[in-house]
Amino acid sequence: MTQTPPTAAAPGEHPDSEETYPVPTISADLDEADPEPQDLPEDRFLDRELSWLAFNERVLELAEDEATPLLERARFLAIFASNLDEFFMVRVAGLKRRIAAGFALPSATGMSATRLVDMLIDRAHQLMDRHASVFQDHITPALQDNGVFLVRHDDLGESEQERLRKLFRSDIFPVLTPLAVDPAHPFPYISGLSLNLAVELSDPGTDKELFARVKVPETLPRFLSVDSEGHAAQVTDASALSDEPRSFVPLEDVIAAHLDYLFPGMDVVAHHTFRVTRNEDVEVEEDDAENLLKAMEKELLRRRFGPAVRLEVVDNLPVNVRERLVRELGITDHDVFELPAPLDLTGLNVIADLDRPRLQFPPFRPTTHHQLAPVETADEQNIFQAIRRGDVLLHHPYDSFSTSVQAFLAQAAVDPKVLAIKQTLYRTSGDSPIVDSLIEAARNGKQVVALVEIKARFDEQRNISWARKLEQAGVHVVYGLVGLKTHCKLSLVVRQEETGLVRYCHVGTGNYHPKTARLYEDYGLLTNDPQVGADLTKLFNQLSGYAPKAKFRRLIVAPTGVRMGLIERINAEADRARKGKPAWVKIKVNSIVDEKTIDALYRASQAGVQVDLVVRGISAVRPGVPGLSENIRVRSVLGRFLEHSRIFAFCNDGEPEVFVGSADLMHRNLDRRIEALISIEVQQQRELLIENIDMAMSPEFSAWELSEDGTYNRTLNDSEGERLRDVQETYIKRQPKRRAKRK
Repeated sequence: MTQTPPTAAAPGEHPDSEETYPVPTISADLDEADPEPQDLPEDRFLDRELSWLAFNERVLELAEDEATPLLERARFLAIFASNLDEFFMVRVAGLKRRIAAGFALPSATGMSATRLVDMLIDRAHQLMDRHASVFQDHITPALQDNGVFLVRHDDLGESEQERLRKLFRSDIFPVLTPLAVDPAHPFPYISGLSLNLAVELSDPGTDKELFARVKVPETLPRFLSVDSEGHAAQVTDASALSDEPRSFVPLEDVIAAHLDYLFPGMDVVAHHTFRVTRNEDVEVEEDDAENLLKAMEKELLRRRFGPAVRLEVVDNLPVNVRERLVRELGITDHDVFELPAPLDLTGLNVIADLDRPRLQFPPFRPTTHHQLAPVETADEQNIFQAIRRGDVLLHHPYDSFSTSVQAFLAQAAVDPKVLAIKQTLYRTSGDSPIVDSLIEAARNGKQVVALVEIKARFDEQRNISWARKLEQAGVHVVYGLVGLKTHCKLSLVVRQEETGLVRYCHVGTGNYHPKTARLYEDYGLLTNDPQVGADLTKLFNQLSGYAPKAKFRRLIVAPTGVRMGLIERINAEADRARKGKPAWVKIKVNSIVDEKTIDALYRASQAGVQVDLVVRGISAVRPGVPGLSENIRVRSVLGRFLEHSRIFAFCNDGEPEVFVGSADLMHRNLDRRIEALISIEVQQQRELLIENIDMAMSPEFSAWELSEDGTYNRTLNDSEGERLRDVQETYIKRQPKRRAKRK
C-alpha cells in the first residue's frame, strides 16, 4: 500500500513498492520456467502480473470500504496510485523493453508478452477508472460532509483567489519555467511522474496558434490550503491544521489560473494537465563495472531518460493536443489514460495526514517487548542481559522497533565491551538512527562492517549517500556479491565477556528502517545462540570476503539453499501424508511465483497435505483445482499495516519446524538474492508464528480468498451479518495484555 511510505503495499517492496503501501515489491524478471512435469496440467499457474493487479485492486477495495475511516480511505487511494506508478515503471516497462528487443519469452502460463501487455493495460484502464470514480463520487463528497473541501480555483471567492494570486507571485511564479514548442524550440523532455500543463496560445499580432509546456514543480506542495478566513498557504504538514473547515486547491489549478504571468502579451486559449510514466528500472552490468558505486550513479542518471510507457491526460483533452503528446512521447493510443481532473492522486497523502482523529485509525503506540522491558535494577536494563535470558521473538509494529532493534545497535555502539558490529542495510530512512549508531561505533574504535545494498530499487540514491557517509566515518562498507542483491536482514554484535567472546544476533523479515517499522508487520529474532552466531559470522564472511563452501546450522541461505530446503520439507510432508500421518504446510509470504516450489505444493496437496498460504500480494498458485490443489487454500490480509513478514512452518511429525526470514517465493529471491531464514527453536515462539497464519486462514477473521480462476473474494461478515474480526486489530488489542505480563 510506492510509497510517504505505503502501508497496504509498501498497505512499495513502497512498494520492499518493498517494495508502494507502503508500496509492494513488484520487480522481478520474467524467467523461463523449467520443462513442465508430465503429471501436472499445463494451466496450473496464475499469471503473476495479473495477480499483482488483483493485489492493487484489494488496496482499492480498502478505499471503497465505508467501514475504513475516511482519511484512511483517501490514503489507500494514494497508495493505489503510487503502486500503479511503480507497476508501469518496472513491470510494464520491462515487458515492453523485452518485446522491443525481441527477447520476450512466454510467461509460465504460456501467454505471449504482447498479449500480456495488452491485457495488463486493459485491466489498468478499468482499475484507474474505478479509482477515479471512488475519489470523485464517494471520497470527495464524504470529505466535504466533514469540512474538508477539495475545490477548483474557479470555485473560490474573490478574496480567496486574491490571496492565492499573492501566494502565486511570491512563492510559485519564481520557480516556474515555461517552455515553448516551435521550430526553434523542440518538444521538451518530460520527466517521469511529473505533472504538466499543455498550454495552447495565440499571438494577438499574427493570430498564430502556439504551444507550450509548463511543469508543475515537484518541490512545491501538491495541494494549497485555504483556511476558513480565506488565507492561502502552502501545506507541507497537514497534521498541523486545526479541525475547522478547510479547503484545498490543486497546485496546477493555481498555476493555470495565472498563466498570463508566464506568457505576457499572449492570449491563453486553453490549458490541459497531463502526466507521463517512464521506464525507471535500473540495470547495471556488474561484471563490467570496476566500481559498482560509480556504475550505479551513472545508471540512475540514465533512468531519467527512459522511454515513456503511460500517458495520463484529462478527459476533455482536445484531439490535436492528444495527438501531439502521443507522437512526441512515442507511445500508442492504448497507452493513454483519460481521467477526470485532478490527475496524480498520490498527493492525497496530504489530505490523509490532516489532524482529524475521528476520521483516522485509532491511535496506536507500540510497546516494549516484555522480555526487553526494564526492571528495577539498572544492570537488568542492559539489552544484552535480556537476550542472554533467552531468544526474543519480536513482532513489529506491535513490539516497538526503537526499544528493541534500534536500542540493540545503539547500546552496542557505546558499550566498551563490544568489539565489532556487522550489519546489512537494504533500505533505511534518510535520518536513520541505525546508520548513526554504526558511525558512532566506528568513531568509538569498534570494528564496523556495513553491507549496503545500493541496488535496492528506488532507494538507490539514498543508499549511495549513506554508503559514502559511512565510509567517511571509518565504517568498512561492502556491496555484497557480484550478480546478487543482498536482501537478508542481519545484525551481528561481538562482545567481550567474562566467559569469552559472545555473539549477539538479530535476524529479521523487515528492513532496518525505523519509519516503516511503524507501518510494516514483521518479525525479528534476537539471540546469542552460539550456532546462530557462527552462522552469521560465516555468512558475513561470505558477503565481504571469500567463503563459498560455508555450511549453516540454524540458517537456510539463498541462492543455494532456500528453494531446496523448503522443497525438501514440503516433500517430507507429502511422504508423511502418504503413510497416513498428520501432515501440513503453512506459509506466509508477500508473493509466491516460483514454479518449482508451487509444483512441490501441488504434489503435496495431491498426497493429502493441507497447505495454507497467506500471500499479501502476488500468487501464481491456482488453489482448489480437483485432483491438483483441492487441499490448498490461499488467503490475503491487508489493513492499516503492510503485512510483510515471511513464515514457513511444517508439521514435522508433530514437532513443528518453523522458520522466519527475508525470502519471498519468487525467482529473484531464490536465485538472485542473498536471503536468510532462521529456525525458531523455542516452542512457544513457534506456536505464536503458527497462530499468525491460522488466524489469517480462520473463517472467524476477515480476509480475501483466492479462487481457482484467479479472482479474490473478500469475506467481511459472518452468516448472521456481523463484521468478522480483523487480524491486525486483534494484535493491537493484545498489547495491553502484553504490558500487564511485563509488569
